[in-house]
Amino acid sequence: MELKDKNDQVDQSVVEDHGGILTIRGGGKERSWNGIHYKQGMSAKNVGSTQLSCNIATIPPGGVAYAHIHDGFDLMLYIIEGRVRHEFGENLEQILDNEGGDFIYIKPGVPHEVFNLSDTDPVVAFVARATADEWDLIIPYERKT
Repeated sequence: MELKDKNDQVDQSVVEDHGGILTIRGGGKERSWNGIHYKQGMSAKNVGSTQLSCNIATIPPGGVAYAHIHDGFDLMLYIIEGRVRHEFGENLEQILDNEGGDFIYIKPGVPHEVFNLSDTDPVVAFVARATADEWDLIIPYERKT
């Protein structure tokens, strides 16, 4: 399964450089990847960061971010709104539900698949990665049946 959208483009025209502080007002245009919609956010691709990337992720009602692994980097989320389920671990057999107001830390190399638990409301989360490459270091994980 290919997780990356080959047509994905970062819009650098929305980045304001104020001589050491860079801003993207309103989060930039929406981009999509692996069933998730993202505000453009910041990464090496548009602000030249070397160790971090962040953005706002939205999983649509009933949506799924298919199973994957973060290859060699930490990831932290803050759930702004909605209810989300992570099926994780070897063969994705463990289950953890979170909701708005929860912080989540996903260790490098942990396989996980993410589900929006609502058929009517989105899940919205702030996502911070300890890599400037956004989702370039994310690899698909095949659920064994």
